[in-house]
Amino acid sequence: MSEILCQWLNQDLKVSRTVSPKSFAKAFSSGYLIGEVLHKFELQDDFSEFSESRISSARLNNFSRLEPTLHFLGVQFDQNVAHGIITEKPGAATKLLYQLYIALQKKKKSGLTGVEIQSMQPPTNLRFQNMKSEAFRERLRNLIPRQTDFNLMRVTYRFQEKYKHMKEDLARVHFEKLERMQKLKEEQRCFNIEKQRLSRRRQNEIMAKIQAAIIQIPKPAGNRTLKALEAQKMMKKKKEAEDVANEIKKFEALIKKDLQAKESASKTSLDTAGQTTTDLLNTYSDDDYIKKIQKRLEEDAFAREQREKRRRRLLMDQLIAHEAQEEAYREEQLINRLMRQSQQERRIAVQLMHVRHEKEVLWQNRIFREKQYEERRLKDFQDALDREAALAKQAKIDFEEQIFREKQVHEQIAIERAQARYKKHYSICAEILDQIIDLSTKVADYRMLTNNLIPQKLMHDWKELFFHGKPIYEQASIKLLSAKPSTEQLIELEKRNLLDDNDYEEYKNMVGEWALPEEMADNPPPSNNCILGHALHRLVEKSLPPQVESTVPELTSFSVKGCLLGKTLSGKTTTLESLQKVFPIQVLSIETLVQEAIQAFHDNEKVNEALPTQKEEAPTVLQESSKESQDLQNVFPADPVTGKVLLKTEGAAMLSTNMNSTPNDKEVKSSDNFSKFTVRAQLGAKSEQLLKKGKSIPDTLLVNIMVNAINEIPVNQGWVLDGFPMTLNQAQLLEEALTGYNRNLIETEGRKTQIPTLAVDPTISKEVPLPSSAFDFVILLDISDACSLSRMNDIIAEEFSHEMAHEGISQRVAAENRDKDGDQNLRDQIQHRIIGFLDNWPSLEQWFSEPENILIKINAEINEQSLWQKVKEILATEIVKKKSKVQKKLEEKEAEKKAAASLAEPLLPPPPEPEKEKGIHPQHETSKTPPAKGKLQSETSHGKQESLQEGKMKRSETALKRKGSPKGKTPGGKVPVKKSTAGSTDTSPSPVVPPPPKPGSQEWVYVNEPIPEEIPSFLVPYWELVENSYINTIKTVLRNLREDQHSVVAYLYDIRTSFQEFLRRPDHKQDFVAQWQADFNSLPGDLWDDEETKAELHQRVNDLRDRLWDICDARKEEAEQERLGIINDSWLQDSLGITMNHFFSLMQAELNRFQDTKRLLQDYYRAMERKIPIEDNKRLTRIPLVQLDSTDLSENQLRIPLVPRRSISPETVTLKPKTGATLKGKIDSSLENIESNFEADEKLVMETWQQASLAISQMVAAEIHQRVMEEEKENQPADLKEKSPQMAANKKVPPPPPKKKKEGNKTKGRSPPLAEAASVIVTDEEIAEIERKNELRLKIKEEHLAALQFEEIATQFRLELIKTKTLAVLEDLVTKVVNVYKLMEKWLGEKYLNEMASVEKLTEVARYHIETSSKIQNELYLSQEDFFINGDIKVFPDSPPPIRPPPVEKEENGTLTIEQLDSLRDQFLDMAPKGIIGSKAFTDILLDLVTLNLGTNHLPSSWMHLTQPELQELTSLLIINSDFVDWRKFLLVTSMPWPIPLEEELLETLQRFKAMDEEQTGTVTFKQYMQAGLWFTGDEDTKIAENPLEPLPFNRQEHLIEFFFRLFADYEKDPAQLDYTQMLLYFACHPDSVEGVYRALSVAVGTHIFREVETPILVAEKTFFSTDMSPIEEYPEENVAREEREERDRKAEETPENVNTGKISMETLLKVFRGGSEAQDSNRFACHLKMENIYGESFIKTFQDLGAKNLEPIEVAVLLKHPFIQDLISNYSDYKIPDIKMILQRSEHVQGSDGERSSSRLTEEKK
Repeated sequence: MSEILCQWLNQDLKVSRTVSPKSFAKAFSSGYLIGEVLHKFELQDDFSEFSESRISSARLNNFSRLEPTLHFLGVQFDQNVAHGIITEKPGAATKLLYQLYIALQKKKKSGLTGVEIQSMQPPTNLRFQNMKSEAFRERLRNLIPRQTDFNLMRVTYRFQEKYKHMKEDLARVHFEKLERMQKLKEEQRCFNIEKQRLSRRRQNEIMAKIQAAIIQIPKPAGNRTLKALEAQKMMKKKKEAEDVANEIKKFEALIKKDLQAKESASKTSLDTAGQTTTDLLNTYSDDDYIKKIQKRLEEDAFAREQREKRRRRLLMDQLIAHEAQEEAYREEQLINRLMRQSQQERRIAVQLMHVRHEKEVLWQNRIFREKQYEERRLKDFQDALDREAALAKQAKIDFEEQIFREKQVHEQIAIERAQARYKKHYSICAEILDQIIDLSTKVADYRMLTNNLIPQKLMHDWKELFFHGKPIYEQASIKLLSAKPSTEQLIELEKRNLLDDNDYEEYKNMVGEWALPEEMADNPPPSNNCILGHALHRLVEKSLPPQVESTVPELTSFSVKGCLLGKTLSGKTTTLESLQKVFPIQVLSIETLVQEAIQAFHDNEKVNEALPTQKEEAPTVLQESSKESQDLQNVFPADPVTGKVLLKTEGAAMLSTNMNSTPNDKEVKSSDNFSKFTVRAQLGAKSEQLLKKGKSIPDTLLVNIMVNAINEIPVNQGWVLDGFPMTLNQAQLLEEALTGYNRNLIETEGRKTQIPTLAVDPTISKEVPLPSSAFDFVILLDISDACSLSRMNDIIAEEFSHEMAHEGISQRVAAENRDKDGDQNLRDQIQHRIIGFLDNWPSLEQWFSEPENILIKINAEINEQSLWQKVKEILATEIVKKKSKVQKKLEEKEAEKKAAASLAEPLLPPPPEPEKEKGIHPQHETSKTPPAKGKLQSETSHGKQESLQEGKMKRSETALKRKGSPKGKTPGGKVPVKKSTAGSTDTSPSPVVPPPPKPGSQEWVYVNEPIPEEIPSFLVPYWELVENSYINTIKTVLRNLREDQHSVVAYLYDIRTSFQEFLRRPDHKQDFVAQWQADFNSLPGDLWDDEETKAELHQRVNDLRDRLWDICDARKEEAEQERLGIINDSWLQDSLGITMNHFFSLMQAELNRFQDTKRLLQDYYRAMERKIPIEDNKRLTRIPLVQLDSTDLSENQLRIPLVPRRSISPETVTLKPKTGATLKGKIDSSLENIESNFEADEKLVMETWQQASLAISQMVAAEIHQRVMEEEKENQPADLKEKSPQMAANKKVPPPPPKKKKEGNKTKGRSPPLAEAASVIVTDEEIAEIERKNELRLKIKEEHLAALQFEEIATQFRLELIKTKTLAVLEDLVTKVVNVYKLMEKWLGEKYLNEMASVEKLTEVARYHIETSSKIQNELYLSQEDFFINGDIKVFPDSPPPIRPPPVEKEENGTLTIEQLDSLRDQFLDMAPKGIIGSKAFTDILLDLVTLNLGTNHLPSSWMHLTQPELQELTSLLIINSDFVDWRKFLLVTSMPWPIPLEEELLETLQRFKAMDEEQTGTVTFKQYMQAGLWFTGDEDTKIAENPLEPLPFNRQEHLIEFFFRLFADYEKDPAQLDYTQMLLYFACHPDSVEGVYRALSVAVGTHIFREVETPILVAEKTFFSTDMSPIEEYPEENVAREEREERDRKAEETPENVNTGKISMETLLKVFRGGSEAQDSNRFACHLKMENIYGESFIKTFQDLGAKNLEPIEVAVLLKHPFIQDLISNYSDYKIPDIKMILQRSEHVQGSDGERSSSRLTEEKK
């Protein structure tokens, strides 16, 4: 049937997948092909919703859609059928397809479509079918497990399989481990048994020795007294026991009264009493016995009761069963009686019983099915819980891993930041350290230059450079600067400017180098010229553009403004949400505001034109918000908060570029539509466009959004920003937007306004006050990075657990609605957010702390409630502070209003008197002219400087009195002022008036008359030019002085060093001394004692001394001439002249400043008097400079006058009785000229200072004279005017009422003509105006002259300071130079005296040798001022020492010398070059050497006594392969003692040889052999004899190393080659043959081979074998046994598990065991036979037995386990070192007892 269905599906219907009978169930398990079949018959309209996937959801969807169609066709289909098809149950799909085939064929025959058949169905059936379909879908969903369950089952199965494999592997490993442990235990057990056996054997031997040594001692007799006492005690105990037993018997007889019991008790007592009386002591007492009997009786009674109960219960059960049986019998009888009806009734009854039975069965089946369903649901529920638990566990593991990775990332970031911080700090420290080193080296250099006397000025400059981080050493030259200077040149310019500024500040403030000297300390330095400062301030204010003040009224509000900052997850939002419920504040979050703005744009939020109130409210909100911003519209015009211009243009343009990008672009088609949006919507549109492009929102846009939100908040409501601003730029933009001020602009403008530096107006504050911050408080929630990460992890874990809980209770829909994207983004971005906060916070912290500290830090690493409480307290405190602050401002405003009202009241009535009018006039002026606002402030702001200003004015007055004022006028015009005030007053008495204020004092009211506009535009640049010129001149002069100081130090050091070098110039005294010494030593020996000869020698010494003294005198004269040349050099005069010119330039700068200031004050005050400035045609006063050269220049060529130096020649100098303080003590004649020139320079400085001071006094006097002349000219034409008003005033008794008149129409600065004065009647107002003008003119004059006099005093003071400083500098320079000259003189004198003393020493030494008649062998050295006898140089050689004889080796204890060994080697090499010789031939050779040793000395003397049997015994020890001897091994043994190598040393030596053998040929040359070396060296600690005639000790080991090369090398090759492996095999020999074989195997393989522990071995130590050791000393039995045990124990512990893993080949094995077939040496001693390969066949068989069929290399461990190899190793003796010393010692012993044997006897023995 399946084949028919497959043919129908594949050929007739042509389904999408070919169906075969084998894959029938699998093909239809998803339901897709069934739906395709129905779709082909047009019965499945929703076939497009079908899925070919095999997941659970796809199968559920397919079969849910198939069920109505199959029921419609009448095909039997329910959830069981669907479950069978899905689970691929055999036959289920075939049965369904067959039914479907029958139904489709019927449909095809009927010819009806699916719609027609469906329309024929009644509607009730359709509803019922729909209900059934829904029920089917639910049941099918319960039957089909989810795809996650399938995946979990698949994963579980995979892990179960993996678990099984792992379990099997573990079991196998465990089994192998057990086997290995069992094996080890077995081996350990065998070893322990063997060890015990040996220990028992040793114990038995020891016991036997002990027994043999025991002496039998008779045993002492026992003590009878003790035994008797013990017997008596036992008898006493027995008696007591019998008494107790008798009492018990009596008691039992009385109680029981039972005869049988008595008899039994008496019998037992009689039986036991005689046997063991001691047992009675353990019987029970009477009470215990009675209790036991009572207990037994109670137990018997209880047992009887229980037996009775069980019997009655059994009878009751039998009775009940009998009654039930009877009842059943009665029911059966009753049924039989009831069934005795008709046949029809019986049939009906049977049917009823059958129905009843069926119902019972159905009921039981239903109960059983429900029970199964319940069990299945419980099982599914439990499986679901298990799956959820597994998923939760896996998710928890993944979550922990994610946390661990995030912590690692954070730690890595923290490490990188720490490293960056460390690098930064390290670079800073490195720079500081470099600067410290530079400073130290600079100080060290100048200590050398200045003789440890560094000038204070230089040290101060170096410190300044060091503190400012500038290099101290010069980086580049700045003398010739290019257009683009290099970096080093720029650094040098910065250094120069820094030092120039410091020097200028010191000069300006008169500190440091320019501090006042002691003679000027009584007079304080002049302070600031307040009058000049006030004038300059007025001029600068006039020149600056007018500032537009804010007209917005400042409103007061009690609302607080602040922000809450902190790292991510520090608790900002949570805390603010809680605070918002308590306080009336608005919380603003930038993220929320951006989202709202974008949503407003999407919602098309537009300006509502229908409600005009909103438009009217908008400006009011702006006005209210301007209480903090102060006219925000002027400062921030482009902001969308204040106007929509920006967004109307830019926003529309930006949106028009991407019109097709969003669906809302169709609505926003033009700028008109865009302009209708609200401000928030426009900002949202702009933000959305940037975000869609993948860009971040700029700070400007974020601030605009925030400010827009703030402006929408009511004025009386406070606001707090959540986490904003985040960067310094955002903070600056936000403050500028809210306050309207920019701190940087305010600071720059403040610096611009402070242009004057030489004179400052004290009425104006120097610092520009910064505006208050936009925030009232800023709170930082401070948490650590680890705490932030842990909080994020806690949030994610809590959400995960919440999600799991929701899924566990089948509420996934509610859980899936949670927004997880935010947490995931937070998890991904938290590291970057933390880093961004750490990068931006330092700048933000400085921003919020600088003007006023509004920052509050809170530790947020606490619980939420505590944090909220802290923030709540801080916010409440800030609210209280804000309220008190606002109330204080309101009170201040009220006080100001009241003060203004009180000041305005006197202005309302007209002035009754002229005095009042004069007093009120300046107030009118202040109201007219804005620059005069500072007048009232000046009256109250100078309280601290009153006394100082009064002192200055007193000094100015005394100066004027000393100079005198022209025409008797008092300075400042004070007398006219007093006259005018006296004339204007009435005769009424007036109180005592205090003295009028002095100009410049705090009470002085400055003249603030209006100035023409063109005056400030000219005078301000002029004053700037004056200041710049003055400052630059001062800096340049001070720089030159600073550089001159460096040049002075360098010059003085140069002349000192050059003079010292000149003094150390070479002389030729040593030549004369050497010649004299040579002549002295050449004198014949027979003339040494002759008196005439000695006299002649003394005369020669005198001649030598005179000649040397002449040389010293000549050198002294040359040095004096050199010193005079240095002194007479013109450097000092030039330096003094340059220094004086620098200080004269300072005087000229001060003089120029005074002249320019005088001209500025003259123009300023003439401008206020409305006078034309006077054109000054006079030339500026010039101070002459010193002419340094002698060239004559005309006056037209000189801009600056020059004066010649009045230098005094040495011829015209006369000593004065009074010398200056510069040159103290004795004055040399060479220094008299310096003193005279210095006095002339002092006189020139004084004259120049007097000239400058006189010029200033003359200029002041001229200015005062000019003022007086102008005043006289003005007063002459006004005399007629003054007379008529005075007469008119005297006639009128009542004064006329004053009237207010405008004075603006009157022309100022002009006097009316005389004709008009005579004809016009002058009124009182005109008189008052004239008096006011006169008073103003006098006040201007007084203020002008006071400013000029103050400037004169200050200039005079500075000139005097410059003069004093000049004299001090010149004196210091001359003192330094004179000290250097004196030091040179001192050096010269000491040099001469030392040279003379050295000549005297030489003379004394020469006379001593003359008197002692001895030659002078060592060189006499005389150079400069040093004389000594040079012991390193001899003028004639010593006698040659004797030659030491060469070392000779001596015979010691029968050891062969190297020479004897070489002789034997040569003989054996000639006889047997291969190294193998017959044993008989070898014995004969030795016998010949012993018997025929006629002076040849081939063997030591101890060998001469060896007999033939002893030689044969020696040969037997060396035999290999039963008949041959290896003579190389013989020489190796006889060459002892040498250090026997350890196995590790052999392997290390092998590796060194292999390293030398680069071509891997297996051989090395002699050079390579010596470079590699052996395990010992020839460097022995040999003592060299002190006697030179004794030979050096012989180094035997060094010669042995060379002998070994000659012994084993092949000399047939050129150069000779040594097979190092073969040589090391010889050295592998050992006293133990088995150990020697293992050592040889290790050398052959190249790695260490471990031997079996059971075999006893000897420890291979680095020992020396010597001939004087006896066999007992070499191998003591006890030591050997102990060493064997220790070695076995040690190797058992040290042997690793995997040992002997190296492989060995057949060739290597034959090389070790020497089983190769090698030809014998063909000589007369060799038997012409070949050595048989005795091991080759055995080795081949062994390799084949071990699995190496092709004789490939096998492992050493496997090879060593073969029995043949083990036997071979244990029996192979070629690697054993024979003990030939035993034979020699025995021979010596025999020779000592029997005497010497004759040669004839030896000959007979030989025969």
